[in-house]
Amino acid sequence: MEKVTIRQAAPADADAIADFHVRAWRQTYRDLAPPEICTALDETRRRSTWRERLTANDPDQIVLLAELEGRPVAIGAAGAPSAGIFGDLGEIKNLYVDPDVKRQGIGRLLFSRLALHLRERGFPGVGLGVVDGNEPAIAFYHALGGKRAGEYMDAGPIWRSRNIVFVWADSLVL
Repeated sequence: MEKVTIRQAAPADADAIADFHVRAWRQTYRDLAPPEICTALDETRRRSTWRERLTANDPDQIVLLAELEGRPVAIGAAGAPSAGIFGDLGEIKNLYVDPDVKRQGIGRLLFSRLALHLRERGFPGVGLGVVDGNEPAIAFYHALGGKRAGEYMDAGPIWRSRNIVFVWADSLVL
């Protein structure tokens, strides 16, 4: 892995994270989401969301930022479950890696750190939802030992997507 640093994100990182998130999201879902949705989920909308998330006083939540030479190359976020299908599991809510640095272990490292945080917060395991059709992410979560545990409709901010739930028991997370 190149000289990538991973750190907990701070409120001052909101703009950089939002810009990275929009680029990564558009690339990931360009063939899955309607084009008007890719346009509508812009930096302004994401900046507001990330500012709110990074200033929240929520001890269950963590946002990690991976940087290469000061530029964001991956983000990860986790916290309490956002949908009933996750039950009492902690939820990984975001995990995006720049395609230019994929397959270098950054995603795996982010996942491990997010899962460790959730375990330290007392969650009995980890769950996440991945958009049905996002085959690279599905393969990645299978490779990490995730087990398919159901499906649900994610209302999202403006796009309803069918998601597959993956779960990891506490002993499989790290």
